[in-house]
Amino acid sequence: MAVRKIVMHPADILEQECEQVTVFDRKLGKLLDDMYDTMIKFDGVGLAAPQIGINKQIAIVDIDDEHGTIELINPEIMEASGEQTGPEGCLSFPGLFGEVTRPYKVKVKALNRKGKAFQLEADDFLARAIQHEIDHLHGILFTSKVSRYLNEKELEELNGE
Repeated sequence: MAVRKIVMHPADILEQECEQVTVFDRKLGKLLDDMYDTMIKFDGVGLAAPQIGINKQIAIVDIDDEHGTIELINPEIMEASGEQTGPEGCLSFPGLFGEVTRPYKVKVKALNRKGKAFQLEADDFLARAIQHEIDHLHGILFTSKVSRYLNEKELEELNGE
């Protein structure tokens, strides 16, 4: 397992549609393990493959111990409902935060590291994190959805610090 280098904006790969994964092998498993190590090292709650320079539809999300690490390969949002607005940041935009409005609840279908299909329902912050990472796989950056940018003081107030 290894920590990979985070690709910073403005890198072209961050704004490209990613290719679907068709091979499920040990190499994919190692990539997912590296993505996890990288996400933890840089204190993220999610990471998409293009953020480490890989043009594939692979994302991971890990917001807390309750949900554990969610690996999403070729994910697709099937349903979305409700609305939430909250702060978002991105490992590819260090120190930049903004308010983003997204659906409150999502139903997602994806494949796991072995190529087995699964479905998942998420709401609140988990839904936000999943949508942020899936956007990355389609070349959509959170900055295109920001209603207003937040300074450090506003961010601390929103996080109740």
